[in-house]
Amino acid sequence: MKRIETLKKNYEFKNVIVNGKYYVRKQIIVYINNNKKEKNLIGIAINTKIGNAVERNFLKRKIRENYRTISQKLKTGYDIVIMWNKKTKPEDADYNEIKKEMTEIFEEAEILTK
Repeated sequence: MKRIETLKKNYEFKNVIVNGKYYVRKQIIVYINNNKKEKNLIGIAINTKIGNAVERNFLKRKIRENYRTISQKLKTGYDIVIMWNKKTKPEDADYNEIKKEMTEIFEEAEILTK
């Protein structure tokens, strides 16, 4: 299984959030910015006020798995930061709903190939 390239540094996240376009849905918020590379880099950020560490890691696993299934259909050259919408409780996290929202956002951003 191929490893997902990730954003790691705080300044990388800030750069995407400040300079990128954002898309809001019920469960997730996605920021997308060009990175001038031949690969996509993903960062997942979940506020510490949203549940305990177990719940936050559970949300990250769901988001990461959804991204992994969609990533083969994405154009390359983008930094993507995915955040959990604080208005939604972690107990309401639904795998299929997250996938639907991600697909909608990537289609709206025109980085999803047919």
